[in-house]
Amino acid sequence: MSPSNLKIWLRNYMSWFTTPTLAITLTDVLEILILAFLVYSFLLWVKNTRAWTLLKGLMVLVICVSVVYLLRMDTLIFIVNRGIDIAITAAIVIFQPELRRVLEQIGEKQIVSALLPIDTNRVTERFSDRTVNEIAKAAVEMGKAKTGALIVIEQNVKLDEYERTGIVLDSVLTSQLLINIFEHNTPLHDGAVIVRGNRVTAATCYLPLSDNMMLSKELGTRHRAGVGISEVTDSLTVIVSEETGGISIAYRGELKRNVSAEMLKEQISLLQNKTPMQKKFRLWKGWNKNEA
Repeated sequence: MSPSNLKIWLRNYMSWFTTPTLAITLTDVLEILILAFLVYSFLLWVKNTRAWTLLKGLMVLVICVSVVYLLRMDTLIFIVNRGIDIAITAAIVIFQPELRRVLEQIGEKQIVSALLPIDTNRVTERFSDRTVNEIAKAAVEMGKAKTGALIVIEQNVKLDEYERTGIVLDSVLTSQLLINIFEHNTPLHDGAVIVRGNRVTAATCYLPLSDNMMLSKELGTRHRAGVGISEVTDSLTVIVSEETGGISIAYRGELKRNVSAEMLKEQISLLQNKTPMQKKFRLWKGWNKNEA
């Protein structure tokens, strides 16, 4: 082969590896960042829920289906094609609690109110400082006596469906009342107490158990119930361990163990909604008073 022919052959061969010049725009970069965030969020969601175990089973099924297609097993291919729609429906049913929680978290971001500067100064206080102190005092006293307790503090999401599983009280919240409810061998000690505002609305309530694989195996039903209700609602749960007397807090699916009385008061106080977000400009209402 002559040098000129060799050069032509190499040029034609290397043309398979050449790609047209890519013009990367700001939209492309933004799209890559959004896709990376979605993939990361999906992997994080899979890791923290039972979806990881189900995903491993799904990967085994995908491998089996790939083998079926490679070997051209017509009968099995026909069955697989017919079962795809059923599998999609089954996946939606299986992951319904997780999908519901994802949509709730998106709704809790309050995207619309963040974009539109609508007046948000009219905010009502959920409960008083006295209620914060009474809950903390009761938790500390029950921790010293190693009395198990489960106190759910309602925020924006109503807990009516869980109240119906217990006994209605509708009583003013005091530390003595909480201690008496969770005292051993009393009719109301088993289950959770639901707090709305400054009142105890119900006792002996049943809560959903968390299926988070990351929770310690040392934790019992009381802690899993506390984390479970925090996964499906925006409530905060105070948990007192019957074995160790330690106080734990469950909020938005996360569990903080062995918290102090001061930290407990601080976390509960964050739910009070005492200080409204002040807007410099209020839509339809003009400028605030006394502003420069």
